[in-house]
Amino acid sequence: MRQVLEGSHAISEAVRLAKVQVVAGYPITPQTHIIEAISQHCADGSLKARFIPVESEHSSMAAVIGAAATGVRTFTATSSHGLALMHEVLHWASAARLPIVMGEVNRALGPGWNIWMDQSDSLAQRDTGWIQLYCEDAQDALDTTLIAFRLAETVNLPAMVVIDAFYVSHTFEPVDVPDQETVDRFLPPLEPRFRIDVDHPQALYPMVGPAFFMEMRRSIQDGMEAAGPAFDAIAGEFESVFGRRHSAVETVGCEDADLVLVTTGSVTSTARLVVAQQREQGKRVGLCKIKQFRPFPAEMIRAVLGSAPRVAVIDRNVSFGSGGIFAREIQGALCPLEQRPAVYSYIAGLGGRDITPETIAEVLRLAEETPAPEAESRWVGLNPDVKP
Repeated sequence: MRQVLEGSHAISEAVRLAKVQVVAGYPITPQTHIIEAISQHCADGSLKARFIPVESEHSSMAAVIGAAATGVRTFTATSSHGLALMHEVLHWASAARLPIVMGEVNRALGPGWNIWMDQSDSLAQRDTGWIQLYCEDAQDALDTTLIAFRLAETVNLPAMVVIDAFYVSHTFEPVDVPDQETVDRFLPPLEPRFRIDVDHPQALYPMVGPAFFMEMRRSIQDGMEAAGPAFDAIAGEFESVFGRRHSAVETVGCEDADLVLVTTGSVTSTARLVVAQQREQGKRVGLCKIKQFRPFPAEMIRAVLGSAPRVAVIDRNVSFGSGGIFAREIQGALCPLEQRPAVYSYIAGLGGRDITPETIAEVLRLAEETPAPEAESRWVGLNPDVKP
C-alpha cells in the first residue's frame, strides 16, 4: 500500500512489520519520531512488543543487549550525542554477536550545539563492529531496515540503519509499505544460534584471557567479511519479493565516465539531477552511491572506480587530522591497483548546511580543473564572512 510517510516513520513501519519483540528507546532530536511511532504501535497493539522507556541512550542499548541475549528480535534508535553515549556498549553488542538493529539519524556533534545533519556521529562508531547501511530517502529507509534484520540475523552482528537528519527523517514522501504476509515470507521469525536459557545453563560473555581473546576478535572480522556477500544475496531475495533492488554500491553512468562523483545519503538524490544535467551537456560524468560503509565494499569500489580517470568524493563528515572519511576509505581501497584514479576529496554540508545543485556543480568543476588532488580535503561552501 502506498502511503505518504515521514522518513522516521518509514523506519517505524519497518520495525512493526518485522514483528520486533523488544524495543528500548530514549528521545533525542531528530530521532524521537522513530521511537514515538513505535511506542504508539505498542500501545495500540499493532506491534506486540515489550516497550522499555529508559533513562538514557546508554541504558537503551544495554536493555536491547539483555533482551537480544535471550534470543528475541530487538530494536532501538538514537542520534548524535545519544549514539556517542552508547559507545561503550556498542562494542559489547558486536562482541557478544547479537543481531540488534538500530535506527540512527545522522546529526552533528557539538559544540557548537547543532541538531542538523552531518555524519560525524555514525562514522565515529565505525570501529565498533556494527554493520552500517546509509539510506537515500524514506523508501530506502523502510527497505533497508527489513534487510538489516535479515542481514544481522544471518551473520550475528548488529546493524545500524542510517538516515539524514531532517532531509530524510522529517520529510514526507510516498512510500510503498508492504503487507504483513509478504514481509513474513522475506523475514521469518528469529531462530537464535545461542541464547540465555534457564533450562540449558551455560556461561555467556565471561572474562577472556590472552589465550582466546584474539580468536574472538577474529570471529567478528569473519562475520564482517561474510556480511558483504550476505547483503548481496539478501538484497537479491528482497528484489524478487518486493521488486526493488538495493546494492552496497549503486552506479549511474560510470562505465564511460571521465569523472565519477561519489556520494552517500540524501545528497545522492540531488547529485542524480546534476549528473543528468551534465550528461545532457555532453560531459561524461558518472555517479557512485555508497550504501554499505561497514563492511566497506572495497572490491566493488575497485570494480566501479578503478577505470575512471578521476573520482570526486563528497563527505558530510571530517576525521580531524585526516580528512573526509569516505574519501580516505576509497583511497585505501584503490591502493592495490597498479593504475589508480585521481581521488579528489571534498568536505561539504556539515551541521546541516545545504548541498545544493550549485555546490555539486562546483565540486565537479573543481575536480575537472585541478591537475592533481590536493593532499588535504578541500572544504566547499564555507562562509567567506566567518573567520576561523
